[in-house]
Amino acid sequence: MIETDRLILRRWRVDDVAPFHAMGQDAEVMRYLGPPMDEASCEATVERMNALADATGDCFWAVERREGGAFLGFCGIKAGPPGTPIEDLPEIGWRLARAAWGGGYAREAAAACLARAWQRGTERVHAITVPANERSWGLMIRLGMTRVEGGDFDHPVLEPGDRLRRHLRYSIDRPTA
Repeated sequence: MIETDRLILRRWRVDDVAPFHAMGQDAEVMRYLGPPMDEASCEATVERMNALADATGDCFWAVERREGGAFLGFCGIKAGPPGTPIEDLPEIGWRLARAAWGGGYAREAAAACLARAWQRGTERVHAITVPANERSWGLMIRLGMTRVEGGDFDHPVLEPGDRLRRHLRYSIDRPTA
């Protein structure tokens, strides 16, 4: 578990599936991520993240607001996706419900995840997004990440011509003492 002033990043619970599914049905939330998520996909993601946490100590954690316990989305670090330039490398990612946008929650959660990575000895963390997702790469920049020169790539799970196929790659190195 990771705690900040306003947030708790924790293992996923069964009661997270419904708000996660609602978030995955929001066209604006999914705009740069792909098609809406059905409930079975959400359940599988919850199980996969908890299994990953058990195996590695890290995953994309469920994010809840400390005050009131509302589920806001997820944020964390896990191994990058297969077939990409960051395969098996530490990848930070986040997704928040639209109602949580603009409140600084993603930055707060991501900064806490990076701090945990540095404490655990991680040397470099990566992030990927599509060029049109300015909110996402904007946050990467605000976190101190830089775009990897020559690091853009076509995501292998997406077909040629898919508007989400092209991805940008950002990274950040562990701060020196």
